[in-house]
Amino acid sequence: MTHTEIDGVVATGAMSMPMLNDYGHFTAMQVRGGRVRGIGLHLARLDGATRELYGQGLDKALVRERMRGALASAGLSDASLRVYTHWPEGDERATLTVTVREPFTRAPKPVRLMSVPYVRDFPHIKHLGSFGQSRALTLAARAGYDEALLVAADGTVTEGAVTNVAFWDGERVVWPDAPSLLGIAQALLEPLLPSVRRRVTLAGLGGYRAAFVTNSRGISPVASVDAVEYDVDEALMASVTSAYDSVPWDEI
Repeated sequence: MTHTEIDGVVATGAMSMPMLNDYGHFTAMQVRGGRVRGIGLHLARLDGATRELYGQGLDKALVRERMRGALASAGLSDASLRVYTHWPEGDERATLTVTVREPFTRAPKPVRLMSVPYVRDFPHIKHLGSFGQSRALTLAARAGYDEALLVAADGTVTEGAVTNVAFWDGERVVWPDAPSLLGIAQALLEPLLPSVRRRVTLAGLGGYRAAFVTNSRGISPVASVDAVEYDVDEALMASVTSAYDSVPWDEI
């Protein structure tokens, strides 16, 4: 069950649900013991997107207050939490919707990706216009895959439908240099690993030794992209996981 609060008030059937309006944005995170990795990055993401979409910034202290309140009301200190932002025309401040549900605790497993020709609109924003992503995921799932890999018309790899993707060339972690959402996990990991950004193409995926995906739920090795198969590089995954585990948990 999902616990939902709108501007600090528990949502009921009689309340209007702002999330039905897809002109908005959000951020998603895992909470452990009332703490979050990269809370500053989440708040900066929310503030930056709000300024771009609505021309005004967010009260970051209020966002944290709403997050703490929702966790307390739900009775959870470990949780999967999302903050959605809308700004109805004429209102003095943004509407903040916070959803809380049980934490994601499934152990990572190798995932299979299916390439899908699609590039998100305004990909640098974690916005709510996700029909294209959902369609890509549906196509991948129907074909027996775990995730969709979004590819531009010229064959450039951009990102996963709900993940960032990285490739291992034996020396460096290669993050695709293409329009995409900078996920919080990627933003935390990139400076901690021997990373480089460069153009990655679908035709060139066979030249990499391994790959992995990241999102708010964690890190998973990639077993294959279409017909290109990868062995799980245990040393690489241990290094990536160790780097991620070294990131401190911030008090909300």
